[in-house]
Amino acid sequence: MTLAIRLFRPLTAAALTLATLCAPASAQEPVQLQMYYPIAVGGKISHTVEELVGDFEKLHPDIHINPVYTGDYATTVTKALTAFRGGNAPQIAVIGDIEVYSLIDAGAIVPVSDLVDDQAGHAWLDSFYPAFIRKIDNKVWSIPFQRSTVVLYWNKQAFQTAGLAGDTPPATWQQVVDFGRKLVIRDGDNVKQWGIEIPSTPNGYWNFQGIAATNGGQLDNGKGTAVNFDTPANVEALTWLTDLAQKYAVSPKGTIAWGTTPQDFINGKTAMMVTTTGNLATVRDNASFPFGIAMLPQKTRRGSPTGGGNLYLFNNTTPEQRQAAIAFMRWVSAPEQAARWSIATGYVATSPAAWETQAMRDYVVKVPQALVAREQLGYSQPELSTYNSVQIQDLLNRAVEAAVTLSKPPAQGLAEAQQQADRLLKRYQ
Repeated sequence: MTLAIRLFRPLTAAALTLATLCAPASAQEPVQLQMYYPIAVGGKISHTVEELVGDFEKLHPDIHINPVYTGDYATTVTKALTAFRGGNAPQIAVIGDIEVYSLIDAGAIVPVSDLVDDQAGHAWLDSFYPAFIRKIDNKVWSIPFQRSTVVLYWNKQAFQTAGLAGDTPPATWQQVVDFGRKLVIRDGDNVKQWGIEIPSTPNGYWNFQGIAATNGGQLDNGKGTAVNFDTPANVEALTWLTDLAQKYAVSPKGTIAWGTTPQDFINGKTAMMVTTTGNLATVRDNASFPFGIAMLPQKTRRGSPTGGGNLYLFNNTTPEQRQAAIAFMRWVSAPEQAARWSIATGYVATSPAAWETQAMRDYVVKVPQALVAREQLGYSQPELSTYNSVQIQDLLNRAVEAAVTLSKPPAQGLAEAQQQADRLLKRYQ
């Protein structure tokens, strides 16, 4: 059904008469929505975004959506807040779920749940996996869209060549080391294949949270007001991450770049990698070898942070734009579109109903790796999220980078990050 939303320009009486006589109804302008979108991982994401927008506009010719590609998540939230403060914010943006406290603090966003007051709308908000819904003040502030977890990818062919079972990934930290030692291939001083790569820059905090979670670690208090960086469990996790290169020699020394790790895996430069499920489509389309995806290896328990971006509605919107934006959010997050998005990108389909669509059923038969992230949701924790989120994340990023480059011991880097985070968050406590 077409959503009947129109915007009218003020007309003089004469102009109104002329418009009435001469202009067809189709000349009325559609509601204009601008959507900031982060391009942060590989795959044909922008193409898929434009296809979805185009299909929505065919169903709703009264609405026009202009996607604006804004870089990674950190860049996108910075651009969106700058535009908001300048009175020129987008109406919709896909921004990290973790930015919600900072967006609320800035007065930049409208709670989606405040605009949904019918039974179908409440059912829509209740339809997503609970792991992807973050309620603050008993309100839902954004809608899950491109969501993910951190997972382990492994090259089955490389495993077999090393004398390992191709279908058996490492399940524990110790097995990562044991398998990694067998997987490293050296040619003199040159390493042709590493055992594992775990990206540590520019957003090392996320992969670090995954490792910490498998050791029982929790990075924040769940309220956005305090962090727990320097606990013994987290220090042990960062020490292990550093030891993979420095002590066990199964991983490259120094920082490992987020953006190049998937290509290293595809090119056979590393036999295992830890990264987002959002890279599944890129690996699937480009790897020349059979590969698997597994939950993160554990020290004391299974665990992973959720990740990825949600759809936010900005505060500087007209009533017509809000109605149009909600219509788009409901349509693009419906099971059929959620399944389509997951299949095209590798992100996790955000509702149980999406996994029951025929398209998703057929897909997981061909790509069973996609099921791993869904199963891992049962062990997942929310991604690190606080007020002053960009600054807090940067503190932890710097602690991770300092550890893997041997600039500071893990305990010292995390303790300093903790002290600085405490100062930044004090006024919210």
